[in-house]
Amino acid sequence: MAPPRKRALPKPLPEGFVLTDTERKQWRLGKIIGEGGFGLIYLASRDVNRPVAADTDFVIKVEYQENGPLFSELKFYQRAAKPESMKKWKTSRKLDFLGIPMYWGSGLAEYNDLRYRFMAMDRLGSDLQKVCECNGGRLKKATVLQLGQGLVSVLEYIHENEYVHADIKAANLMLGYRDPEQVYLADYGLSYRYCPDGVHKEYKENPKKGHNGTIEYTSLDAHKGLAPSRRGDLQILGFCLLHWLCGSLPWDSVLKNPTQVQEAKTRLMDNLPESVQQLSVSGASTDEVASFLLYVKTLEYQDTPDYKHLKNVLASVVTGRLDFSMPPGPAGGSATKVQDPPTREKQKAGRARGAARAKAVPAEEDEDEKKMKPKPVPAHHKKGPSPVKPQVQQRDDGVLPAVGRSLRPRPKPVVTYKEDSEDEDEEEKEEEAARPTPIPACYLRGPPIGPKAQPKQNTKPKRTGGKTEDRTTTSGRQLRPQQRKHVLTIQTHMEYWERWDERPLLHREGDSHGQGEDSDRCNENTDSCGVWEGSALRGPEEEAAPTQRKGLLSWFIYLLSLLLLGAVLGVCKSALKPF
Repeated sequence: MAPPRKRALPKPLPEGFVLTDTERKQWRLGKIIGEGGFGLIYLASRDVNRPVAADTDFVIKVEYQENGPLFSELKFYQRAAKPESMKKWKTSRKLDFLGIPMYWGSGLAEYNDLRYRFMAMDRLGSDLQKVCECNGGRLKKATVLQLGQGLVSVLEYIHENEYVHADIKAANLMLGYRDPEQVYLADYGLSYRYCPDGVHKEYKENPKKGHNGTIEYTSLDAHKGLAPSRRGDLQILGFCLLHWLCGSLPWDSVLKNPTQVQEAKTRLMDNLPESVQQLSVSGASTDEVASFLLYVKTLEYQDTPDYKHLKNVLASVVTGRLDFSMPPGPAGGSATKVQDPPTREKQKAGRARGAARAKAVPAEEDEDEKKMKPKPVPAHHKKGPSPVKPQVQQRDDGVLPAVGRSLRPRPKPVVTYKEDSEDEDEEEKEEEAARPTPIPACYLRGPPIGPKAQPKQNTKPKRTGGKTEDRTTTSGRQLRPQQRKHVLTIQTHMEYWERWDERPLLHREGDSHGQGEDSDRCNENTDSCGVWEGSALRGPEEEAAPTQRKGLLSWFIYLLSLLLLGAVLGVCKSALKPF
């Protein structure tokens, strides 16, 4: 017959079937009461002569011989959880109870050509997961701390016997069958021998084995592919305590993405203890869990934990029996409060960075304007309210977000731009005092002037009553027509040469492409009418006004023209003497 498919549930054995373990003890099978990844769970009895009673104290786990989980669990019990060694350890620690199920025997069996492995255990009751679901996902704080203390003792025992559990969760915590307030850590199918013969496994990350275990609680070591360790067990327990106390975990929404779960757990551990303390729900603070995880964070991969210190951290004023009744507050109401604290910090930091950028940009522009402008600009023109003023919202805890905070205390939470402008005015006065005196605009050359921008002298004759009236005079004397012709010719040449000389000079200083101080001043001081401040270019109303001529070359040509004019007049005088 072909071997059965690995990890498949075994075909059921008949009720009343008798098994014989390795110590020759016989066990009679009863009804099937459960199943798991390893196989089936049967009621069992040591009395093979009559049917198994419904209230028996034993169960037997059965799987195919080729499967692995039950074999791993069996090896753990045979090496680390023998009844005599557990009893001795409890006596040395002065404990009345240790939450490890009792192992009673194991062996192999064959039925219909199929080979089975079985293991006899104490019968247990319901699991803690069902209790949490009935309570809206939460447990009372005192109950959580008591569970934590008991589980630390269990982990201490199995760690001293070279094993780690590696899969702590509510579904693997079983209530006692006879005493439901006793809790057992069961299911050692993923248990791992971390320290065989006293030699600890080396720290070696293996991405191919990353994210092993139950994704909600698995340790950061397991996310990295490291072999399970003692600190990993304690970190898993810390995540479980946080879940039972709050009803949810910050990474519940990303469980389908193991990488995001790992990142969320890393942020939580990096920001301890605040990241856990702010997850507190009404009537149940998480300070003890935060201290627990903070200590686990200090452990190295091969360190031996201080279990006594951890139990003191989880110490509660409430002692005695466990209370699994409904915790105070709305069921499941904590889920809305439990969120990833680093995400909220990022949003707050993002708002703060956004506000800082919004204020930094105008400041840079102000510095550029100070360098480029010949005149200092008043402070009230430099910086004003932005088009969209950030709103300051107050959180439920009364703490203002970073957007509305100021460097000095103010009576009101809202920061106004008026207060900022007063400080800026004082700073501006100090900067202006240290700044050199600006050059007046009248001494600065304006942008280039086109040929049509040059105002013309009124040399045209005025027509009055159909006659031409010539107003050109020289030295207060009326000239004759021949003299007027010479004078007009000379003035026309003077205007041409002056315009020809001034255009390249203005181009060199003003830079026709709009670069330099003049072009910047033009951009800042030019109105819609096109007036250039401090230059020879004027608007339409000032077109007829005389233009100021600047430049040594222009004045030189002007003086030369006057000399030529004087010479011409002298010639004209000598020519008029005979008449």
